[in-house]
Amino acid sequence: MLTPAEASDLIRQSLACLPVESLPLARCAGAVLRENVRAERDQPPFDRVAMDGIALDSRGISAGARAFRIQGMQPAGDPPQSLATPAACIEVMTGAVLPIGCDAVIPVEQITLSDGEARLAAGFSVEPWQNVHRRATDTRAGALLLSEGARLGAPEIAIAASAGMARIRVSSQPSVVVISTGNELIEPGEAILPHQVRRSNAYALVAALKGRGFQRVADDHVRDDLAELAAHLAFHLDTHDVLVLSGGVSMGRLDLVPRALADLKVRTVFHKVAQRPGLPLWFGVASSGAAVFALPGNPVSTLVCVTRYVLPALFAMMGETAREPENMALGAAVTVKQPLALFMPVRVASDAAGRAWAMPCPTNGSGDFTALAGTDGFVELPPGPRTCPEGFVTRLHRW
Repeated sequence: MLTPAEASDLIRQSLACLPVESLPLARCAGAVLRENVRAERDQPPFDRVAMDGIALDSRGISAGARAFRIQGMQPAGDPPQSLATPAACIEVMTGAVLPIGCDAVIPVEQITLSDGEARLAAGFSVEPWQNVHRRATDTRAGALLLSEGARLGAPEIAIAASAGMARIRVSSQPSVVVISTGNELIEPGEAILPHQVRRSNAYALVAALKGRGFQRVADDHVRDDLAELAAHLAFHLDTHDVLVLSGGVSMGRLDLVPRALADLKVRTVFHKVAQRPGLPLWFGVASSGAAVFALPGNPVSTLVCVTRYVLPALFAMMGETAREPENMALGAAVTVKQPLALFMPVRVASDAAGRAWAMPCPTNGSGDFTALAGTDGFVELPPGPRTCPEGFVTRLHRW
């Protein structure tokens, strides 16, 4: 049976890369960049005032002067003024161009203004280029700011804007359909009988996808009927890039998903991974190029598998540079009884020294999704039998 790492590698090797589109910058949050972004200008593009106050020639202070005539005001966005004499100063605002002839900024808290004159506070010393953000100290014109494959969050969007890019080439978003299977599933709000259960997995999957920025997400529900299932799958394979199924993937008589996918000539890449929960995970690829993830129906298994496999795969399809999960130490010992990788839900907590710990939050089996409330994700522990002690460092996968 495959290990989780081997399953991830097979998924990545099987994925088709999504097409590229040019979008307005305002629509690119969460997208994956498909071109390099270089600096339009030096950054800062001029010697920039870093604090409100006065700008002056520091040589005047070195010569013993403590009071300076206010020559004028330099707001942000105006062309630079020129200092007329070392005995003068210019009021300046944060972000303004440093006036010509000035080499230091005195913060407003260290001066007293009276009768057109600025006087320095007693004992306050000044060095050249004090409170000045020098030109090109962040980056030079033409420097590489963002590389292809970067996911565009708020900092990256700001960087692209600073480079003057009104539009950016990014990967198209995948079209995803979430398909739940089972006769027992009843929608929230509808009347329910004692032998039925609520259709909750589909809502969790859609939330997981949309929470990571995927907006092209459809939803479907199919009963345990082979012909009906095959018809729905055939339609979705032709109309979506990715299918994410929940349920019907194990070994029971009504676990019809593998059979329906085989009838539709979807190539099985693997079925079953040596992990708990989520062992029956199925993955395959259709002739259309659509990727199919068939997740076990128990809700903890579903959430673990979408986090561990589906979300990273979607970003890989968009060309994102692979991100490694963060490392974190266990806050308490965990015993792994079976020879399977264990995905243990955890809550991240900090100790008095500010160190983060993954505190285990065991569930009452893979059907106990209520135990996941308040958790931050899960850690991936090596197969047993073994005990992973407190302080054992492993990978944290956040929901």
